[in-house]
Amino acid sequence: MASRRNFLGAVASGLATSLSAPASVLGANGRIRIGIIGPGSRGQELMRQALACENVEIVAAADVYTRRLEEARAIAPRARTFSDYRSLLEDASIDAVLIATPQHLHCEHFVAALDAGRHVYLEKTMAFTVAHAKKMREAFARARGRVVQIGHQSCASGMMADALRFLAEEPMGRITAIHMTMYRNTPHGRPQWARPVYPDMTEENIRWKAFLGEAPDRPFDPNRYVNWRFFWDYSGGNVYENMCHQIAFWYRALNLAIPKRATMTGGICLWKDGREVPDTMCVTLEQPEEMLISWNSGFGNDRLGSAEDVLGTDGTIQKASQIRWLPQRVNVKDREERLGTSRAPQHALMEDFFRCIRQGGQPACPFELGYRVSIACRMAVESFRQQRSVSWDAQREEIV
Repeated sequence: MASRRNFLGAVASGLATSLSAPASVLGANGRIRIGIIGPGSRGQELMRQALACENVEIVAAADVYTRRLEEARAIAPRARTFSDYRSLLEDASIDAVLIATPQHLHCEHFVAALDAGRHVYLEKTMAFTVAHAKKMREAFARARGRVVQIGHQSCASGMMADALRFLAEEPMGRITAIHMTMYRNTPHGRPQWARPVYPDMTEENIRWKAFLGEAPDRPFDPNRYVNWRFFWDYSGGNVYENMCHQIAFWYRALNLAIPKRATMTGGICLWKDGREVPDTMCVTLEQPEEMLISWNSGFGNDRLGSAEDVLGTDGTIQKASQIRWLPQRVNVKDREERLGTSRAPQHALMEDFFRCIRQGGQPACPFELGYRVSIACRMAVESFRQQRSVSWDAQREEIV
């Protein structure tokens, strides 16, 4: 609770302003003009989601790799392109910025965009380190009237609507555990996440120093550039890629706080391809709400898939390809299983972002939720890298 009070105190003035009214005066007919920083594979998906929304125009794109700028122009032919994101932010006509850069660069780009007066949609995981999270919190507090949406898409999904309805209308009793899985498999010889190094990935076509940002200085390496998810300098591994989504959903639905304690074990059991991040892992998060979250993940078998089970004394919520509530018959005998029925478009979180810009209100995945999820994810990574359990000091706001 102390860390949550500290957080709320730090951002109260900025948050209150952002919730009170539409955050800016838009162009003619309420059209929202956006720029994107990082139009790689995920960034291009965000561009398409934005263009699926009404009265939105992509007017600029920035990336350190020339090929990405060409690909962005194929999606938004009229967009201006920049090799330096700071040039994009100098365009005063841009209302909002989408950020889909590698995780170690999120803080730099997020702070710069907010300080330039832009609304921000930031891909997950929000912050790479605790220090970054705090710096981003300071920028958010300064950003009066700016809307921030963190890219945990399930927070605007039909399943979220169903989960909130189940929690309000069906008995759960005392929830003591959430069990999560996230398993994938790929054909032999095709490692998970591996991307090819193209001939044009040269020092002439990639602004290497800009890609490194605050990461340790290294000689140009196209493999590290394109396969950044493999390396601790730029990535939190599958914790930051997928665990973040699953815990974000339940952190929002149950309003959970930063964990008291985290433990992560695992290793590189399958793909011996130079990656540093594990391909097989188990995380446990001890919540201050007296609840244990477990997350098991691996890249060598997809039988268990991606699923979550919220376990209460009176009921269970199962979430996989569908979501449902089931009674615990030992305590609840007068209710039947209930299946979720709500639907939302794939770009619902993006639509929600633009709605908040136009009308005000609380985003589906607000900054404060992204902050808590970031700290939980960093705790797991620090536990794995230090080979010990770690705790959250809520007074000092540090991992110990």
